[in-house]
Amino acid sequence: MTAAPSGTDANTPDIEPALAAEPGSTSAADSPSAGDAAPASFVVNIPGIADDDLEPEPLDPSQIISGEPVVTGKVLWEAPDGQQIRGIWQITPGVVTDTEANELFVVVSGRATIEVEGGPVLEVGPGDACVLREGDRTRWTVHETLRKAYHISL
Repeated sequence: MTAAPSGTDANTPDIEPALAAEPGSTSAADSPSAGDAAPASFVVNIPGIADDDLEPEPLDPSQIISGEPVVTGKVLWEAPDGQQIRGIWQITPGVVTDTEANELFVVVSGRATIEVEGGPVLEVGPGDACVLREGDRTRWTVHETLRKAYHISL
C-alpha cells in the first residue's frame, strides 16, 4: 500500500522532536537544510507513536471488500525528487485491495494475509519483513490492526 506524501519537507523527518528524543539520537531539529542531499540520521520508536500522531489516508471505497478498515500514516522522509518515501502506515481490520509500489516494509504490530494476484499468499506479523513488487495487485485481509515501517521506491 502506498503512502501519499503529506506536505513534508523533502529532507526533514516529519516527526515531533519528542518522537526522536531517544538518548544519543538526532532530533528533527538537527535535520539538514533543503539543499542537502540526504536527511540527518534519526531514530523513531514506531510502536511509541500514538495513533493520534498518524494522519488519515482515506481509502477509495472501491478498494474495500469487507469491514470498515481505516488507514493512517506518517511520512518520515521523502527524497527531493519524490522517488523514495519512508514512513509509518497503519490499517485496522478489514479486507482491501491495492496495486503496490516497489516496497520493503517491516511489520511492527498486528497481523494480515496478503494475497498477491497470480503469486504467493503472504502471512505477515510482528518482526516480518516483506517485499512487494511494483504493479502487484493484492488483497489484504487484516486480522489485527497492522502497523508497519516502510520504504517505497517509485
